[in-house]
Amino acid sequence: MTVAEACAAARIGRTALYEAIKNGDLVAAKFGRKTLIRAEDLRRWLESLPTIAPAQGAARDAR
Repeated sequence: MTVAEACAAARIGRTALYEAIKNGDLVAAKFGRKTLIRAEDLRRWLESLPTIAPAQGAARDAR
């Protein structure tokens, strides 16, 4: 998929995506002038991101 498609799928900006590629966290390939990202690589990168723990008392506050 293209960078634009990967950004739309992950709901992130181009800068964050290119930063992940630059840092070596996300694998990308070049095809001519296009930067392409495999769906599996995008999924793996997203799964490797840290999760956010729910705030204490969040369930109680939601009532």
